Amino acid sequence: MQIRTWQAAIAAGAIVVLAGGAMVGASQLRSVASRADQPSSNARKIVAQPVSKVSPSASATISATPIPAVPSSQRRLTVTKRLVGPFSPKSVVATGNGLVIAANMMYRHTITVFSSKGTVVTTIPDTVDLQAFGQRSAPAGKVRGAPVETAISADGKHAWVSNYAMYGKGFSREGKDNCPGRNSLSRSYVYRVNLATKKIDGVVQVGKTPKYVATTPDGKKLLVANWCSYDLSIVDIASMREVSTVRLGPHPRGIAVTKDSQTAYVAVMGSAGIAKVDLNSLNVSWIRGVGSAPRHVVLSPDESRLYASVNGTGRVIAINTKTRKVIKRVSTGQQPRSLAISPDGTALYVVNYASGTMSKVRASDLKVLQTVKTAMHPIGITYDTTTDSVWVSCYRGVVYVMADRA
Repeated sequence: MQIRTWQAAIAAGAIVVLAGGAMVGASQLRSVASRADQPSSNARKIVAQPVSKVSPSASATISATPIPAVPSSQRRLTVTKRLVGPFSPKSVVATGNGLVIAANMMYRHTITVFSSKGTVVTTIPDTVDLQAFGQRSAPAGKVRGAPVETAISADGKHAWVSNYAMYGKGFSREGKDNCPGRNSLSRSYVYRVNLATKKIDGVVQVGKTPKYVATTPDGKKLLVANWCSYDLSIVDIASMREVSTVRLGPHPRGIAVTKDSQTAYVAVMGSAGIAKVDLNSLNVSWIRGVGSAPRHVVLSPDESRLYASVNGTGRVIAINTKTRKVIKRVSTGQQPRSLAISPDGTALYVVNYASGTMSKVRASDLKVLQTVKTAMHPIGITYDTTTDSVWVSCYRGVVYVMADRA
Protein backbone atom coordinates (compact mmCIF):
# COMPACT_ATOMS: atom_id res chain seq x y z
CA MET A 1 0.00 0.00 0.00
CA GLN A 2 1.14 3.56 -0.71
CA ILE A 3 2.26 5.60 2.32
CA ARG A 4 0.28 8.82 2.36
CA THR A 5 -0.68 11.61 4.71
CA TRP A 6 -4.31 12.50 5.18
CA GLN A 7 -3.67 15.64 3.12
CA ALA A 8 -2.75 13.46 0.16
CA ALA A 9 -5.64 11.12 0.79
CA ILE A 10 -8.12 13.99 0.78
CA ALA A 11 -6.56 15.45 -2.36
CA ALA A 12 -7.00 12.06 -4.01
CA GLY A 13 -10.70 12.07 -3.24
CA ALA A 14 -10.49 9.56 -0.42
CA ILE A 15 -12.99 9.31 2.41
CA VAL A 16 -12.44 11.72 5.30
CA VAL A 17 -11.98 10.18 8.73
CA LEU A 18 -13.27 12.39 11.50
CA ALA A 19 -11.68 13.00 14.85
CA GLY A 20 -14.20 10.63 16.40
CA GLY A 21 -13.24 7.89 13.94
CA ALA A 22 -16.54 7.99 12.00
CA MET A 23 -16.64 6.69 8.43
CA VAL A 24 -19.40 6.24 5.85
CA GLY A 25 -21.37 3.11 6.76
CA ALA A 26 -22.30 0.24 4.44
CA SER A 27 -26.00 1.10 4.49
CA GLN A 28 -25.25 4.64 3.36
CA LEU A 29 -23.01 3.23 0.64
CA ARG A 30 -25.80 1.03 -0.71
CA SER A 31 -28.31 3.87 -0.58
CA VAL A 32 -26.17 6.19 -2.65
CA ALA A 33 -24.85 3.59 -5.06
CA SER A 34 -28.36 2.35 -5.88
CA ARG A 35 -29.40 5.63 -7.48
CA ALA A 36 -29.57 4.92 -11.18
CA ASP A 37 -30.50 8.30 -12.65
CA GLN A 38 -28.70 8.69 -15.95
CA PRO A 39 -27.35 11.78 -17.73
CA SER A 40 -28.98 13.01 -20.90
CA SER A 41 -27.29 12.08 -24.16
CA ASN A 42 -26.22 15.71 -24.73
CA ALA A 43 -24.49 16.11 -21.35
CA ARG A 44 -21.46 18.39 -21.60
CA LYS A 45 -19.70 18.18 -18.27
CA ILE A 46 -18.64 15.68 -15.68
CA VAL A 47 -20.45 15.77 -12.38
CA ALA A 48 -18.86 14.23 -9.30
CA GLN A 49 -21.68 13.47 -6.89
CA PRO A 50 -20.53 13.42 -3.26
CA VAL A 51 -21.38 10.38 -1.20
CA SER A 52 -21.29 11.98 2.20
CA LYS A 53 -20.92 15.35 3.87
CA VAL A 54 -18.88 16.14 6.95
CA SER A 55 -20.95 17.68 9.72
CA PRO A 56 -19.96 21.37 10.28
CA SER A 57 -19.58 20.62 13.98
CA ALA A 58 -17.09 17.83 13.41
CA SER A 59 -13.44 18.63 12.95
CA ALA A 60 -11.37 16.64 10.46
CA THR A 61 -8.13 15.24 11.76
CA ILE A 62 -5.03 15.90 9.67
CA SER A 63 -2.35 13.38 10.56
CA ALA A 64 1.02 12.37 9.18
CA THR A 65 0.55 8.85 10.54
CA PRO A 66 0.94 6.30 7.71
CA ILE A 67 -2.15 4.34 6.77
CA PRO A 68 -1.72 0.79 8.19
CA ALA A 69 -0.81 -1.87 5.65
CA VAL A 70 -4.00 -3.85 6.17
CA PRO A 71 -4.59 -6.67 3.65
CA SER A 72 -7.19 -5.78 1.05
CA SER A 73 -9.33 -8.72 2.17
CA GLN A 74 -9.71 -7.01 5.56
CA ARG A 75 -10.69 -3.61 4.16
CA ARG A 76 -14.08 -2.36 3.05
CA LEU A 77 -15.13 -0.53 -0.09
CA THR A 78 -16.83 2.83 0.27
CA VAL A 79 -18.13 4.85 -2.69
CA THR A 80 -16.39 8.22 -2.69
CA LYS A 81 -17.38 9.49 -6.15
CA ARG A 82 -20.10 8.83 -8.67
CA LEU A 83 -19.12 10.39 -11.99
CA VAL A 84 -21.63 11.09 -14.74
CA GLY A 85 -21.00 12.77 -18.06
CA PRO A 86 -20.64 12.34 -21.83
CA PHE A 87 -19.17 8.85 -21.76
CA SER A 88 -20.38 5.26 -22.14
CA PRO A 89 -17.39 3.34 -20.84
CA LYS A 90 -16.95 -0.24 -21.97
CA SER A 91 -13.87 -0.50 -19.76
CA VAL A 92 -11.71 1.38 -17.25
CA VAL A 93 -8.00 0.73 -16.70
CA ALA A 94 -5.69 2.47 -14.23
CA THR A 95 -2.25 3.31 -15.57
CA GLY A 96 -0.53 3.08 -12.19
CA ASN A 97 0.82 6.61 -12.50
CA GLY A 98 -2.18 8.76 -11.72
CA LEU A 99 -4.47 8.24 -14.71
CA VAL A 100 -7.49 6.05 -15.49
CA ILE A 101 -8.43 5.35 -19.12
CA ALA A 102 -12.05 4.76 -20.12
CA ALA A 103 -12.75 3.34 -23.58
CA ASN A 104 -16.16 4.61 -24.64
CA MET A 105 -17.06 1.96 -27.20
CA MET A 106 -18.73 2.84 -30.51
CA TYR A 107 -21.43 4.99 -28.96
CA ARG A 108 -19.19 7.97 -28.27
CA HIS A 109 -16.16 7.42 -30.53
CA THR A 110 -13.91 8.69 -27.76
CA ILE A 111 -11.43 7.69 -25.08
CA THR A 112 -11.77 9.54 -21.76
CA VAL A 113 -8.68 10.13 -19.65
CA PHE A 114 -9.40 10.69 -15.95
CA SER A 115 -7.03 11.65 -13.19
CA SER A 116 -6.98 9.35 -10.16
CA LYS A 117 -8.81 12.17 -8.34
CA GLY A 118 -11.83 11.64 -10.59
CA THR A 119 -11.44 14.70 -12.83
CA VAL A 120 -11.40 14.52 -16.61
CA VAL A 121 -7.95 15.28 -17.99
CA THR A 122 -8.91 15.10 -21.66
CA THR A 123 -11.10 13.34 -24.20
CA ILE A 124 -9.39 11.71 -27.18
CA PRO A 125 -11.41 11.28 -30.41
CA ASP A 126 -11.02 7.94 -32.19
CA THR A 127 -10.74 9.50 -35.66
CA VAL A 128 -7.47 8.72 -37.45
CA ASP A 129 -5.85 8.76 -40.89
CA LEU A 130 -4.50 5.23 -41.09
CA GLN A 131 -2.19 5.97 -44.00
CA ALA A 132 -0.59 8.81 -42.05
CA PHE A 133 0.48 6.15 -39.51
CA GLY A 134 2.17 4.06 -42.20
CA GLN A 135 -0.77 1.79 -43.03
CA ARG A 136 -0.35 2.13 -46.78
CA SER A 137 -2.86 -0.59 -47.68
CA ALA A 138 -5.59 1.06 -45.60
CA PRO A 139 -8.31 3.22 -47.16
CA ALA A 140 -7.30 6.82 -47.73
CA GLY A 141 -8.77 9.58 -45.60
CA LYS A 142 -10.00 9.73 -42.05
CA VAL A 143 -11.88 6.88 -40.39
CA ARG A 144 -13.33 6.31 -36.97
CA GLY A 145 -12.85 3.48 -34.51
CA ALA A 146 -14.90 2.02 -31.66
CA PRO A 147 -12.82 1.73 -28.46
CA VAL A 148 -13.32 -1.38 -26.33
CA GLU A 149 -10.45 -2.24 -23.97
CA THR A 150 -7.12 -0.76 -22.88
CA ALA A 151 -3.75 -2.18 -21.85
CA ILE A 152 -0.88 -0.19 -20.37
CA SER A 153 2.66 -0.67 -21.68
CA ALA A 154 5.26 -2.20 -19.38
CA ASP A 155 7.07 1.14 -19.06
CA GLY A 156 3.83 3.03 -18.34
CA LYS A 157 4.32 5.40 -21.26
CA HIS A 158 1.58 4.18 -23.59
CA ALA A 159 -1.98 2.88 -23.56
CA TRP A 160 -3.07 0.40 -26.21
CA VAL A 161 -6.76 0.62 -27.16
CA SER A 162 -8.63 -1.97 -29.22
CA ASN A 163 -11.35 -0.97 -31.68
CA TYR A 164 -14.41 -3.18 -32.08
CA ALA A 165 -14.65 -2.04 -35.70
CA MET A 166 -13.55 0.76 -38.02
CA TYR A 167 -16.05 3.13 -39.61
CA GLY A 168 -15.48 4.80 -42.95
CA LYS A 169 -14.86 4.16 -46.63
CA GLY A 170 -13.42 0.73 -47.27
CA PHE A 171 -14.69 -0.94 -44.08
CA SER A 172 -17.60 -3.36 -43.70
CA ARG A 173 -20.24 -3.29 -40.97
CA GLU A 174 -19.20 -4.10 -37.41
CA GLY A 175 -19.37 -7.62 -36.01
CA LYS A 176 -22.11 -8.88 -33.72
CA ASP A 177 -21.91 -11.12 -30.66
CA ASN A 178 -22.33 -14.34 -32.64
CA CYS A 179 -20.30 -13.03 -35.62
CA PRO A 180 -22.77 -13.75 -38.44
CA GLY A 181 -21.11 -13.51 -41.85
CA ARG A 182 -17.77 -13.14 -40.14
CA ASN A 183 -15.84 -13.89 -43.34
CA SER A 184 -17.12 -10.62 -44.77
CA LEU A 185 -16.03 -8.53 -41.76
CA SER A 186 -13.08 -6.19 -42.05
CA ARG A 187 -9.98 -6.48 -39.92
CA SER A 188 -9.69 -3.74 -37.34
CA TYR A 189 -6.93 -1.79 -35.58
CA VAL A 190 -5.42 -1.14 -32.20
CA TYR A 191 -4.39 2.43 -31.32
CA ARG A 192 -1.34 3.36 -29.29
CA VAL A 193 -1.88 6.45 -27.11
CA ASN A 194 1.07 8.44 -25.79
CA LEU A 195 0.20 9.08 -22.13
CA ALA A 196 2.39 12.18 -21.98
CA THR A 197 0.77 13.96 -24.93
CA LYS A 198 -2.62 12.16 -24.62
CA LYS A 199 -2.62 11.65 -28.40
CA ILE A 200 -2.79 8.60 -30.67
CA ASP A 201 0.75 8.07 -31.96
CA GLY A 202 0.53 4.67 -33.65
CA VAL A 203 -1.86 2.09 -35.10
CA VAL A 204 -1.54 -1.65 -35.76
CA GLN A 205 -3.83 -3.82 -37.87
CA VAL A 206 -5.05 -6.93 -36.05
CA GLY A 207 -8.00 -9.30 -36.51
CA LYS A 208 -11.77 -8.99 -36.75
CA THR A 209 -13.63 -7.45 -33.82
CA PRO A 210 -10.66 -7.16 -31.44
CA LYS A 211 -11.64 -6.92 -27.80
CA TYR A 212 -9.28 -7.58 -24.91
CA VAL A 213 -5.66 -6.44 -25.13
CA ALA A 214 -2.64 -7.18 -22.92
CA THR A 215 1.05 -6.34 -22.99
CA THR A 216 3.84 -8.69 -21.92
CA PRO A 217 5.87 -7.58 -18.87
CA ASP A 218 9.08 -7.54 -20.92
CA GLY A 219 7.57 -4.82 -23.11
CA LYS A 220 8.07 -6.74 -26.34
CA LYS A 221 4.62 -8.01 -27.29
CA LEU A 222 1.02 -6.85 -27.47
CA LEU A 223 -1.62 -9.58 -27.37
CA VAL A 224 -5.06 -9.00 -28.87
CA ALA A 225 -8.09 -11.30 -28.56
CA ASN A 226 -10.03 -11.13 -31.85
CA TRP A 227 -13.66 -12.01 -31.13
CA CYS A 228 -14.76 -12.72 -34.71
CA SER A 229 -11.43 -13.98 -36.09
CA TYR A 230 -11.42 -16.66 -33.39
CA ASP A 231 -7.73 -16.03 -32.78
CA LEU A 232 -5.07 -14.19 -30.80
CA SER A 233 -2.93 -11.57 -32.52
CA ILE A 234 0.67 -11.30 -31.41
CA VAL A 235 2.08 -7.86 -32.17
CA ASP A 236 5.78 -7.04 -32.12
CA ILE A 237 5.87 -3.68 -30.36
CA ALA A 238 9.26 -2.64 -31.75
CA SER A 239 8.14 -2.98 -35.37
CA MET A 240 4.48 -2.09 -34.69
CA ARG A 241 3.11 -5.01 -36.69
CA GLU A 242 1.23 -8.24 -36.19
CA VAL A 243 3.78 -11.06 -36.48
CA SER A 244 1.68 -14.14 -35.59
CA THR A 245 -1.85 -15.33 -34.96
CA VAL A 246 -2.93 -18.24 -32.78
CA ARG A 247 -6.19 -20.02 -33.55
CA LEU A 248 -8.34 -20.45 -30.41
CA GLY A 249 -11.93 -20.94 -31.53
CA PRO A 250 -15.07 -18.84 -31.08
CA HIS A 251 -14.86 -15.65 -29.08
CA PRO A 252 -11.54 -15.31 -27.26
CA ARG A 253 -11.57 -12.51 -24.72
CA GLY A 254 -9.74 -12.02 -21.39
CA ILE A 255 -5.95 -12.42 -21.27
CA ALA A 256 -3.52 -12.86 -18.36
CA VAL A 257 0.25 -13.00 -18.95
CA THR A 258 2.87 -14.55 -16.67
CA LYS A 259 5.65 -12.37 -15.24
CA ASP A 260 8.30 -14.06 -17.39
CA SER A 261 6.32 -13.12 -20.53
CA GLN A 262 6.37 -16.75 -21.68
CA THR A 263 2.73 -17.77 -21.21
CA ALA A 264 -0.68 -16.23 -21.83
CA TYR A 265 -3.96 -17.55 -20.47
CA VAL A 266 -6.93 -16.65 -22.70
CA ALA A 267 -10.60 -17.04 -21.74
CA VAL A 268 -12.52 -18.34 -24.75
CA MET A 269 -16.17 -17.39 -24.28
CA GLY A 270 -17.51 -19.64 -27.00
CA SER A 271 -16.32 -22.65 -25.02
CA ALA A 272 -16.02 -23.98 -21.48
CA GLY A 273 -12.24 -23.69 -21.50
CA ILE A 274 -9.27 -21.40 -21.00
CA ALA A 275 -6.41 -21.61 -23.48
CA LYS A 276 -2.81 -21.69 -22.27
CA VAL A 277 -0.60 -20.25 -25.01
CA ASP A 278 3.17 -20.70 -25.12
CA LEU A 279 4.31 -17.34 -26.48
CA ASN A 280 7.53 -18.81 -27.87
CA SER A 281 6.35 -21.97 -29.63
CA LEU A 282 2.74 -20.73 -30.01
CA ASN A 283 1.54 -24.15 -28.88
CA VAL A 284 -1.86 -24.20 -27.18
CA SER A 285 -3.02 -26.42 -24.33
CA TRP A 286 -6.31 -26.18 -22.45
CA ILE A 287 -7.85 -25.90 -19.02
CA ARG A 288 -11.17 -27.66 -19.53
CA GLY A 289 -14.43 -27.79 -17.62
CA VAL A 290 -14.38 -24.29 -16.17
CA GLY A 291 -18.02 -23.59 -17.03
CA SER A 292 -19.91 -21.94 -19.85
CA ALA A 293 -18.50 -18.72 -21.32
CA PRO A 294 -15.38 -17.85 -19.30
CA ARG A 295 -14.77 -14.14 -19.88
CA HIS A 296 -11.97 -12.56 -17.84
CA VAL A 297 -8.85 -13.95 -16.16
CA VAL A 298 -6.31 -12.64 -13.65
CA LEU A 299 -3.30 -14.31 -12.04
CA SER A 300 -2.42 -14.31 -8.35
CA PRO A 301 0.85 -12.48 -7.55
CA ASP A 302 2.69 -15.80 -7.10
CA GLU A 303 0.99 -17.22 -10.24
CA SER A 304 -0.10 -20.34 -8.38
CA ARG A 305 -3.74 -19.50 -9.10
CA LEU A 306 -5.67 -18.27 -12.08
CA TYR A 307 -8.99 -16.62 -11.32
CA ALA A 308 -11.74 -16.39 -13.93
CA SER A 309 -15.21 -14.93 -14.26
CA VAL A 310 -17.59 -17.41 -15.86
CA ASN A 311 -20.35 -15.42 -17.48
CA GLY A 312 -22.62 -18.33 -18.31
CA THR A 313 -22.78 -19.83 -14.82
CA GLY A 314 -22.63 -16.63 -12.77
CA ARG A 315 -19.51 -17.72 -10.91
CA VAL A 316 -15.96 -16.73 -10.17
CA ILE A 317 -13.55 -19.66 -10.08
CA ALA A 318 -10.02 -20.35 -8.85
CA ILE A 319 -7.76 -22.68 -10.85
CA ASN A 320 -4.55 -24.33 -9.66
CA THR A 321 -2.11 -23.42 -12.45
CA LYS A 322 0.02 -26.53 -11.90
CA THR A 323 -2.76 -29.09 -11.98
CA ARG A 324 -5.02 -27.01 -14.25
CA LYS A 325 -7.97 -27.97 -12.09
CA VAL A 326 -10.74 -25.78 -10.73
CA ILE A 327 -10.34 -25.75 -6.95
CA LYS A 328 -12.96 -23.17 -5.88
CA ARG A 329 -16.18 -21.71 -7.23
CA VAL A 330 -18.50 -19.00 -5.92
CA SER A 331 -21.69 -17.38 -7.22
CA THR A 332 -21.36 -13.59 -7.28
CA GLY A 333 -24.28 -12.49 -9.45
CA GLN A 334 -25.75 -12.79 -12.90
CA GLN A 335 -23.24 -12.59 -15.75
CA PRO A 336 -19.98 -11.74 -13.97
CA ARG A 337 -17.83 -9.87 -16.44
CA SER A 338 -14.56 -8.04 -15.76
CA LEU A 339 -12.26 -8.88 -12.85
CA ALA A 340 -9.56 -7.03 -10.92
CA ILE A 341 -7.23 -8.23 -8.18
CA SER A 342 -5.76 -6.23 -5.32
CA PRO A 343 -1.99 -5.57 -5.41
CA ASP A 344 -1.45 -7.87 -2.44
CA GLY A 345 -3.49 -10.63 -4.07
CA THR A 346 -5.88 -11.09 -1.14
CA ALA A 347 -9.06 -9.76 -2.78
CA LEU A 348 -10.85 -9.99 -6.11
CA TYR A 349 -13.34 -7.49 -7.49
CA VAL A 350 -15.91 -8.51 -10.11
CA VAL A 351 -18.75 -6.67 -11.84
CA ASN A 352 -22.01 -8.60 -12.26
CA TYR A 353 -23.48 -7.20 -15.46
CA ALA A 354 -27.09 -8.45 -15.24
CA SER A 355 -27.36 -8.01 -11.46
CA GLY A 356 -26.18 -4.39 -11.40
CA THR A 357 -23.67 -5.11 -8.64
CA MET A 358 -19.96 -5.31 -7.89
CA SER A 359 -18.69 -8.08 -5.59
CA LYS A 360 -15.55 -8.11 -3.47
CA VAL A 361 -14.32 -11.67 -2.95
CA ARG A 362 -11.62 -13.05 -0.67
CA ALA A 363 -9.06 -14.68 -2.93
CA SER A 364 -8.02 -17.47 -0.55
CA ASP A 365 -11.40 -19.19 -0.29
CA LEU A 366 -13.62 -17.17 -2.67
CA LYS A 367 -15.89 -15.96 0.12
CA VAL A 368 -17.97 -12.95 -0.98
CA LEU A 369 -17.00 -10.17 1.43
CA GLN A 370 -19.12 -7.33 0.10
CA THR A 371 -21.67 -6.60 -2.61
CA VAL A 372 -22.16 -3.02 -3.78
CA LYS A 373 -25.17 -1.94 -5.83
CA THR A 374 -24.32 0.01 -8.99
CA ALA A 375 -26.16 1.58 -11.90
CA MET A 376 -27.36 -0.69 -14.71
CA HIS A 377 -24.88 -2.92 -16.50
CA PRO A 378 -21.53 -2.55 -14.72
CA ILE A 379 -18.99 -3.69 -17.29
CA GLY A 380 -15.48 -2.45 -16.46
CA ILE A 381 -13.36 -2.53 -13.32
CA THR A 382 -9.81 -1.62 -12.31
CA TYR A 383 -7.74 -1.19 -9.16
CA ASP A 384 -5.92 2.13 -8.96
CA THR A 385 -2.79 1.57 -6.86
CA THR A 386 -2.05 5.30 -6.55
CA THR A 387 -5.15 5.84 -4.40
CA ASP A 388 -6.06 2.30 -3.30
CA SER A 389 -9.39 2.68 -5.05
CA VAL A 390 -11.56 0.47 -7.23
CA TRP A 391 -13.14 2.07 -10.29
CA VAL A 392 -16.32 0.58 -11.80
CA SER A 393 -17.75 1.71 -15.14
CA CYS A 394 -21.35 1.20 -16.25
CA TYR A 395 -22.54 1.19 -19.84
CA ARG A 396 -25.15 3.88 -19.25
CA GLY A 397 -22.62 6.59 -18.46
CA VAL A 398 -21.77 6.18 -14.76
CA VAL A 399 -18.34 5.61 -13.22
CA TYR A 400 -17.94 4.81 -9.50
CA VAL A 401 -14.79 5.39 -7.47
CA MET A 402 -14.67 3.22 -4.35
CA ALA A 403 -12.02 3.67 -1.67
CA ASP A 404 -10.60 0.38 -0.38
CA ARG A 405 -9.94 1.24 3.24
CA ALA A 406 -9.54 -0.46 6.61
